[in-house]
Amino acid sequence: MRPELSEYEHLSAGKVREIYEIDEQHLLMVVTDRISAYDFVLETEIPDKGRVLTAMSDFFFEQIDFPNHLAGPLDDERIPESVLGRAMVVKKLEMLPFECVARGYLTGSGLKEYKESGTVCGIELPEGLTEASKLPEPIFTPATKAEIGDHDENVSFDRVVKDLGKERANQLREATLEIYSAAAKLAQERGVILADTKFEFGLDHEGKLVLADEVLTPDSSRYWPAESYEEGKVQPSFDKQYVRNWLTGPKSGWNAKDGTPPPALPGSVVEATRSRYVEAYEKISGKRFSEWIGCCV
Repeated sequence: MRPELSEYEHLSAGKVREIYEIDEQHLLMVVTDRISAYDFVLETEIPDKGRVLTAMSDFFFEQIDFPNHLAGPLDDERIPESVLGRAMVVKKLEMLPFECVARGYLTGSGLKEYKESGTVCGIELPEGLTEASKLPEPIFTPATKAEIGDHDENVSFDRVVKDLGKERANQLREATLEIYSAAAKLAQERGVILADTKFEFGLDHEGKLVLADEVLTPDSSRYWPAESYEEGKVQPSFDKQYVRNWLTGPKSGWNAKDGTPPPALPGSVVEATRSRYVEAYEKISGKRFSEWIGCCV
């Protein structure tokens, strides 16, 4: 018989994930349907979002040749019935205090910094780049992890060296770019551009580097349809950008600068966002999401 969720000690709650302790060596990572934007957790949830993120992470953990934190299948008997399909049994790790970001294209905060200084996290880039420009080669642009309600802060590679030492910093950079390149190649073959992504790493009991948390999901990555890609314009994306656009558009009536929480999302925005998450999973994995639910829930 499967345990009840209440039998596990609840350790922490993030914007999207809830972490429980199974035993001294294992955790239960539960992915909710919550969605965040502009450092707020919205009151409206996106149905099946937790299942999509779990399915996408599971797919890439299997595809990527790098040690990861999975410690059992998605139907592991230690997973309570109430969270089957959106939970993973994972190894306890000593988590490293940086978001490890890989960028293959220029957009978002990277583009903003580039316009100001010609650099991204201290890395000099060629002149003349614009929105969605493909970079000459992928770059490693780390960030500090922020508490809920705060921004992650982009930092230089030297900051990682200062905090973790040169050997570990180099190891993080190499692993980040290696995993990004492999995933970008796979996505490109499926007609999707992986513009950028962020990873988290931890150390196991032997001090070995392990890929952890979520990986290459629409929450942690920018995915663009390759068929409509055009440099110089904002790309449509398979992620929560649709929610951000609605929140900052005229229909929401919300001002991100006044400090008030965002309004509830209308049903049309919820359904359109859900469809984008599901489409990202299906395009990249080559699997039907409905079939995945049937076999894993």
